[in-house]
Amino acid sequence: MSQYDNPDFFASYKLMKRSQDGLAGAGEWHELKNMIPDLNGKRLLDLGCGYGWHCIYAAQQGASKVVGIDLSQKMIQQAQETNNAPVIDYECCGIEQYSYPKDTFDVVISSLAFHYIASFSDICANVKQTLVNGGDFVFSVEHPVFTAHGSGDWIYDENGKPKYWPVDRYSMEGERHPNFLGHDIKKYHKTLATYVNTLINHGFTLTKFVEPLPEGLKEICTLNNGSEPLPDLPEAMYDEGRRPMMLLISAKLTK
Repeated sequence: MSQYDNPDFFASYKLMKRSQDGLAGAGEWHELKNMIPDLNGKRLLDLGCGYGWHCIYAAQQGASKVVGIDLSQKMIQQAQETNNAPVIDYECCGIEQYSYPKDTFDVVISSLAFHYIASFSDICANVKQTLVNGGDFVFSVEHPVFTAHGSGDWIYDENGKPKYWPVDRYSMEGERHPNFLGHDIKKYHKTLATYVNTLINHGFTLTKFVEPLPEGLKEICTLNNGSEPLPDLPEAMYDEGRRPMMLLISAKLTK
């Protein structure tokens, strides 16, 4: 069973900003949307589609066929209720179990799902199989700096303020159990080199690589070179500039 089908966990997940506001509530969307190619007339596969926000976006951009898969029955049910369109087919299926029909899709995307999967090499092999030659692969994952230690949280000072982000066991890939929304969640840490070299080894050419910051924070960090407290921002927003949380990659396939 998917971790997201736990009723208590799913109830907490539904309260998150990205669950309630969709792509507008996703802090990385302003970067990710610029990495997705023109979807007009394209066939798109969304791996770990969740609520289907990216699927409905693809439909609105003129995609001719959209398939969204997710292991969670609750996620698929929510997607069918709130983000449906005639060109979208949702399937309750794990990323590892999907059939990946050969040369079927022009674009494969995934948002914050691959850190739940042990083998990134298997993912790349399957995506290569189902993409047409010249197809696009665009995805986001939790950043290796974010996943390495495994706690998924800051080290706090005596006043309860974030003191620093722990990075440990970076080169020791494998299972981690961070606390997420009050629950012990199984994820898999992979190094940056693993993500990049695995793509290259499967015939992908990287086209963009982004470590996103919330909209507006990147410009402020660049202007003051990170040397002064950031003006007119909540403290929690400033903390997002202290360590990368996500990694966004786009790549093109050459068979």
